[in-house]
Amino acid sequence: MSWQPLLGGLLIFSLRLIDVSMGTVRMLMVVRGRKFLAALIGFFEVMIFLLAISKVVREVGNFWNVLGYCGGFATGTIVGMTLEQRLALGFSVVRIISKTRWLEITQALRQESFGATQVIGEGKDGPVGIIYSIVRRRQVPAVVALCERLDPQAFITVEEAGQVYRGYLGRAVK
Repeated sequence: MSWQPLLGGLLIFSLRLIDVSMGTVRMLMVVRGRKFLAALIGFFEVMIFLLAISKVVREVGNFWNVLGYCGGFATGTIVGMTLEQRLALGFSVVRIISKTRWLEITQALRQESFGATQVIGEGKDGPVGIIYSIVRRRQVPAVVALCERLDPQAFITVEEAGQVYRGYLGRAVK
């Protein structure tokens, strides 16, 4: 048995894993407005893609090439998403709604050098404190842990902040 077809499939798998992962990161850069970095990543992404697809088209009868192409795409999607989570680029809006401990949460966030804006709202059972904090995505777990420690019943949501202008970002800007 010749190892050549299997090795070709593994090469294609590896190329697709890399280019699809790069594509995920490139899209992140586009969403975050980092156009030159996105373009640079896109250049190499497409170069790698062309190498992979040309090998598949030249040897389309090789089942290992097709399997490598499909498997590399699927695995590259998972790897790209994992990379995105680890990079945690950008900012998030953390919204904390607390019935009783909003003052303590606001003070604790500020003491830890996070910005915090507090407003009073009306919930089903009466007044609530609503705290907004804009933090780097990688800091979200620390903010959530602090809030949960002070008020385990607090309602917490996290969403991506497209772009952030001005304001107090404390530990967020370094």
